[in-house]
Amino acid sequence: MKRINIIKSIFFVGTVAFGVSCTNLDEQVLDGFETPSNSSGNVNTGAFLQSAYEGLRSFQGQGGIFTMDEMSGDGLVGPTRGGDWDDNAKWRQFHVHTWAADNEEIRNAYNDLLTNVYNCNLVINNTATDDQKTQARFLRAFYYYHVIDLFGQAPYRDAGSLITDNPKFWSRKEATAFVIAELEAIVSKLPARVANDASFASKDAANFLLAKLYLNKAVFNADNAAGPYTFDAADMNKVIAYVDAITSSSLAPNYWSNFAPTNNTSNEILFSSKNVLGNGGGIQSRWRMGMHYNQTPDGWNGFATVAEYYNKFSASDARRQYSTPSIIANFGNPIGFQVGQMYKPGGVVALKDRKDNPLIFTPSVTMIVTGNAIETAGIRTQKYEPDNANLGAPENDYVLMRYSDALLMKAEAALRGGTGGAAVAKTILDQISVRAGLAAGSTPATLDGVYVERGRELWYEGWRRNDMIRFGKFLGPRELKPTTSDPKYALYPIPADALFNPNVKQNPGY
Repeated sequence: MKRINIIKSIFFVGTVAFGVSCTNLDEQVLDGFETPSNSSGNVNTGAFLQSAYEGLRSFQGQGGIFTMDEMSGDGLVGPTRGGDWDDNAKWRQFHVHTWAADNEEIRNAYNDLLTNVYNCNLVINNTATDDQKTQARFLRAFYYYHVIDLFGQAPYRDAGSLITDNPKFWSRKEATAFVIAELEAIVSKLPARVANDASFASKDAANFLLAKLYLNKAVFNADNAAGPYTFDAADMNKVIAYVDAITSSSLAPNYWSNFAPTNNTSNEILFSSKNVLGNGGGIQSRWRMGMHYNQTPDGWNGFATVAEYYNKFSASDARRQYSTPSIIANFGNPIGFQVGQMYKPGGVVALKDRKDNPLIFTPSVTMIVTGNAIETAGIRTQKYEPDNANLGAPENDYVLMRYSDALLMKAEAALRGGTGGAAVAKTILDQISVRAGLAAGSTPATLDGVYVERGRELWYEGWRRNDMIRFGKFLGPRELKPTTSDPKYALYPIPADALFNPNVKQNPGY
């Protein structure tokens, strides 16, 4: 079978979709994809639904979607360290907002999201059970949400169109309306969340995603992606209603249990990408991407946290760092943010860097690190507790939706004109603060208070760019980005290799 361009093939639908003869297309392949087929023309919808679920693992890696969501914000930075971590400046481009349409992490994210939309369409538009189709419609909505958020416009194909036809493109507003309508049509058909396993489509996950869509509707429907945004009170009340419809409505007593190897048992997690011991390789990036080579687990000495962001946490905030006797025995240091002297397992013997200097992580970091600071510059992080039973392929499920996020969405919606106003926001913010070991009232019931609290509660969970844009903070200067960014950076460019399609126009400014 001839390899074809993934963006052209991705939306091919029809009951006998793969009975079509091989196509002879000469377009450049955006990311290699071979159209599956068999002699009978039948599609194994169960297998493609499984592939759509497994596609959630694309959120676990250190690059692609995660980097676009987090490194473009105010917390995560990927400095060049001497001769390491330059990669044609692709990591630095995200934090200082200088990326272009040829950045391979942007291309990879675009491919990953649309490959999974494609797999969902193969289930939805072929012979499948009603339950399979409903799950696929939810997953497609989830992937489309991220396409809308990151790229604005979204490709689609009319049912029955030929694989040789170019897909059409929805505007951001049209795509948002489609995804909302899809979710509202299926939410009642989805099952309740399964105890001890949030890795399947459920009513709670759909209600969360609907709340997220209505909260961002003002951004997605704006004439200019960089704003200004007008938040409608009716939309804010939709956010509140969908959050209230979530039945798994509790916070885990211990914040860090949401990120432990056994985190599947946390009822706070509403949707996750499931890892089983031995196959969860991608999630190890959450502890290896910044850790030093000599630490346990050994790391890649790469990403770091900007001091300005770290300083948003008080010393008594339980979300800043976490330790137990077993964590110290196995790894030597608390998990969370790591700064200062690092230790060997047991927490007694001080570690040294590869030049035999004390391994002391410093808050100070620059975009290009040289000299002795190459191995020590920057605060390092572990959001997930390393799975000591299998460090290279751990069992921690990857969190995609948490109830604390839903509560903070409700607080924000109430302050943006929804029912309850500051009183509702204060109740929620106090609940979040107390769980973090802080006093009730420590976070003011204001929009700025919600913004800061989202940064502390949801650090490196993939929401920072989205939040910063909605609050009008994304383009502004900060510690390692001294100037205001061009408004075009409120959206990512359509990857250069996808522009063969005459139905797509590059996002403004690129």
